[in-house]
Amino acid sequence: MISTRFVLKRLLLLVPVLVGVASLVFSILHLSPGDPALTIAGERASEEFVRQVEESLGLNDPIWVQYGRFLADAAQFQFGESFIIQRNTPVREVLANKLPVTLELALYGQLIGISLGIPLGILSAVKQDSITDHLTRIGALAGISVPIFWSGPLLILLFAQMLGWLPTSGRISVLYNVEAIRVTGLVTIDTLLAGNWDMFVSAVRHMILPASVIGVYSMALISRMMRSSMLEVIRQDYMRTARAKGQGAKITVLKHGFRNAMIPVITVIGIQFGGLLGGAVLTETVFAIGGIGTLLVEAIKVGDYPIVQGTVLTFAFLFTLVNLGVDVTYSVLDPRIEQ
Repeated sequence: MISTRFVLKRLLLLVPVLVGVASLVFSILHLSPGDPALTIAGERASEEFVRQVEESLGLNDPIWVQYGRFLADAAQFQFGESFIIQRNTPVREVLANKLPVTLELALYGQLIGISLGIPLGILSAVKQDSITDHLTRIGALAGISVPIFWSGPLLILLFAQMLGWLPTSGRISVLYNVEAIRVTGLVTIDTLLAGNWDMFVSAVRHMILPASVIGVYSMALISRMMRSSMLEVIRQDYMRTARAKGQGAKITVLKHGFRNAMIPVITVIGIQFGGLLGGAVLTETVFAIGGIGTLLVEAIKVGDYPIVQGTVLTFAFLFTLVNLGVDVTYSVLDPRIEQ
């Protein structure tokens, strides 16, 4: 049973992390070249108009005043309005539209990686140095080594162009208006809640290829970590004792070994999921999905500072929540960690 004190302690530890990330983002953006007021006003704007923009944004205030205002707004998830990408649109609204795209992609990709990686890692460890072990390790090495910008177009060429089984891009067929049934922003969930089977099938078909690209890479890392962790656990004395008492090999591995072997694997899963939320830019680009990762890259290119600030802080917040989930899972797998 997880204690409330343990969870509250972990939550309090997240505060300095978020403040540190916010301070770093604020400092980098203020030290970077370019004038936000000039970006908003336009290069041909008069100096008087640029000064008016600076005054309206509070850019003339002392740096410590701007910093305090920035922290206060960030604590309320208020990041101002977009300068360029969606002019005069609150950043929070822009993120609310884009975040579910990346979140859905990361969730399904990680689900594929976990579903394949953990069983393959256990099988590889139990059958160490067998043909199964060698094939699994070769497959994991290939999954890690093949870049997404190569595997993505390859899958599109094979399954979309040559075989015609799956669509090449997007989240759902253009024939459907998914905004009319939007609830969570996750297309597969919204179509399922709406009870529209045709839209649900279309959403799933569009998700298979991009999720598989991420899932194969995730599977490779998880299986390698699961194998090494399970091999270490199998060699422990309590595992030998259980076998010596006549307990079957499968029961010993699944009952005694699996739980202990999962502790380092949970770390990899947590770090991977947090990384996928911010690092799925290539997958989003290849499959023309347009999630929050693509939004961040575009905002950096055009100098849309509120979008950059809001996106980075959202990434940091989600990553800290993932780490909190990892810590809680640790305490479930091994209650001694809570102590």
